[in-house]
Order: sequence, then structure tokens, then C-alpha cells
Amino acid sequence: MPDLLLILFLFNLSLFLLHEMDAIRRSEWRLFIVLKDMEDEKAYKCFTFVHLPLYTVILTLLFSSYQTITFWVLDIFFIIHAVLHLFFERHPRNEFKNTYSRSFIYPMGIIALIHLIFLMLR
Repeated sequence: MPDLLLILFLFNLSLFLLHEMDAIRRSEWRLFIVLKDMEDEKAYKCFTFVHLPLYTVILTLLFSSYQTITFWVLDIFFIIHAVLHLFFERHPRNEFKNTYSRSFIYPMGIIALIHLIFLMLR
């Protein structure tokens, strides 16, 4: 059986994946410098396609001897990601200003911080 620290991490990774699904619905590409001026259909395709190599790399590293390093990198990313969403709360194109979207984003940062602390105490 996986240990509780791994389950905590996988739960958080699942929150990230849910957020990315929500990001497609909320047209998150409109917040990115490179994609914001593209036609929506083209930006949508670029945004979603980029996730294929991203997910492949993440999953490959999670099942490798670099698992602990991957935990650290992703936890730090999840924390920064939550902080960036906080800074972009007032952006006019931000469509994550609802309880549903926020219920994925902000817990992800908090859980990542908790996971990091437990990793350090291990």
C-alpha cells in the first residue's frame, strides 16, 4: 500500500489535473502572453496540446528514480501557481473568480506546502 505522503501528493496532482480541465473551460490561455492575442480556437489547440508532453514528462519522472526530486519541483510549482492565481485575481480576463475554480487552485498550494514540510521532516 502506498504511504500517506504519496497519497497526499497524488491527491494534489489530481487537483492540478482538475484545475487544468477547468482551465480549458475558462479559457486560461487568454492570460498567457504568447497565447492571449491568438484566435481562440488556435490558442485552445496550442494550450491543450502542450499538456500532452507536460503530463508525459511528469508521469515519467514520477515513476523513475527521480521521484523525490519530482515531488519537490511539482510542490514548488503548485505553490507558485496558486500565488500567481492570487495575483491575477483582478485580471479582466480571469474567469477563475468562482468558488468551484478556487476550490482546486488554492488548496493545491496549501497541500503542496504541507507535503513539502513532510518531505523535509522525513
